[in-house]
Amino acid sequence: MHSVQLNAFGKPWEVVETVTIPDPGAPGAGEIVVDMEFSPINPSDLVLMRGLYGVKPKLPAPVGSEGVALVVKVGSGVAGIKEGDRVLFPRGTSTWLTRSKVKADGLFALPPSANPQQLSMLMVNPPTAYLLLTEYVSLKKGDWIIQSAGNSGVGRAVIAIAKHMGVHTVSIVRRPELVDELKRLGADVVLVEGPDLAKRVAEATGKAKIMLALDSVGGPGLMPLNDCLANGGTLVAYGVMSGGPGPFFTAPNIFRDLTLKGFWLLNWFNKSTPARVVEVQKKMAGWVADGTIFTPVEATYPLIESAAAISHAAKGTGKILFKGS
Repeated sequence: MHSVQLNAFGKPWEVVETVTIPDPGAPGAGEIVVDMEFSPINPSDLVLMRGLYGVKPKLPAPVGSEGVALVVKVGSGVAGIKEGDRVLFPRGTSTWLTRSKVKADGLFALPPSANPQQLSMLMVNPPTAYLLLTEYVSLKKGDWIIQSAGNSGVGRAVIAIAKHMGVHTVSIVRRPELVDELKRLGADVVLVEGPDLAKRVAEATGKAKIMLALDSVGGPGLMPLNDCLANGGTLVAYGVMSGGPGPFFTAPNIFRDLTLKGFWLLNWFNKSTPARVVEVQKKMAGWVADGTIFTPVEATYPLIESAAAISHAAKGTGKILFKGS
């Protein structure tokens, strides 16, 4: 049995190692034993390993924030789950390990026909995208939103879910080669970051009234995104991929009645009822199963190649997954 362990905070590929762990043993009442099938490396994992996340684990610590697993043993008192079912890891469970013993509360059997690699990315990015689109501004068909990092996992989910809702998207990217790729995914407008962003967005959208902007980058790109909003609009910041602060001038927010909000999925989990969490997860699972939500996977790595996998993920060129044995 293997587990990826964080030993310090710093460059992610330098502060982790794969360690050997014992078998977790038989499940107790209300527990199941699962084998990890696939588990993604998310930007939030990299931020945590750098020591910049909202919480810091006591070191050394196992890592990994979401994944999909096969049930291999079922304890007494567990209903609705059987051996051979595919389930999500419970929230708060480290996922970069071979086998785990976990509580069955709140878990459910995932659609057996769905792609397990896609299901492994269900817990974080799709719910984040869905909540960003539904919790802050009341959007209706034909409305426009704008987002940074359109090629990220959340960005792709935003494009897919917005299209499903009939909402148009403007996605900002850093590399020109991503433009056609995201348009094939369903993005309405894709622009490369740079000067005069608000002017280019207005031209591309026919001066659409944009009431919602979503940002996961921070840094110097925050203010140009803010400038694209219509009066009374809301910018929701949900990530710090740039690792640094950005200019955010007070005057436009006062005179144009703009709102800046922060979103952290962990806060939503903590404030929501278990029934609401399962409701959203089942909705996302259905969209994964029918192909509404799809995230390309660039590579998979075994747990024993943790440094190489994390180094690859840190390049930001595509989604990287750990795979079970």
